[in-house]
Amino acid sequence: MAKADIHPEWYPDAKVYCNGEVVMTVGSTKPEMHVDVWSGNHPFFTGTQKMIDTEGRVERFMRKYGMLDTEPSTTDADSKEK
Repeated sequence: MAKADIHPEWYPDAKVYCNGEVVMTVGSTKPEMHVDVWSGNHPFFTGTQKMIDTEGRVERFMRKYGMLDTEPSTTDADSKEK
């Protein structure tokens, strides 16, 4: 059994707030919690997440392994001949 008077108070119906609205009720040692992100507004869970290739990693990989249709530029060919 747990010792008396050493554990924090338990709130079985603690409210979780996101943007001022109650989004769920959980058990916690705090009566209420305020969060910025939860599964209802996170892009991964809502399906709105987008993969962004800002540095051209895919194109670099494709070019490296010869999977790209474009030929290498003339400056690359010139520098290899020297």
